[in-house]
Amino acid sequence: MTTYRRDPDAIAALTDEQFWVTQENGTERPGSGKLLKNKEPGIYVDVVSGEPLFASSDKYESGCGWPSFTKPIISEHVSEHHDSTHGMVRVEVRSKHGDSHLGHVFPDGPTDRGGLRYCINSASLRFVHRDDMEAEGYGSYLAQVEEV
Repeated sequence: MTTYRRDPDAIAALTDEQFWVTQENGTERPGSGKLLKNKEPGIYVDVVSGEPLFASSDKYESGCGWPSFTKPIISEHVSEHHDSTHGMVRVEVRSKHGDSHLGHVFPDGPTDRGGLRYCINSASLRFVHRDDMEAEGYGSYLAQVEEV
């Protein structure tokens, strides 16, 4: 079993935007994230810890301007926190082991898939293509990713 942790070397290697989003609770501009339109099969992992967060099979187009998912791969890898910044009341989501700010979760997702919308910053994620999952140690999650 892999142990995930907040990796100082990974933090040091972050781009300015990734650092701002994950470490300073920033939000990338809507429509600007490199993973927004990604439709390839695979999983999305935390850029700091590598912990698996979301599967492409749970990604959908919500129209909000950020990658949206109906649920995490493993709910224990995502922690939820009350967020009342910017004059709004929201639920922030962070990676459990990396403590990276990921985005927010809202109760306006597809009702037939649980009703949640995990609105996530691309800058907080690294995409691992289905073809690379086994080699990168994520083979146990292949069943959660659609066939190519």
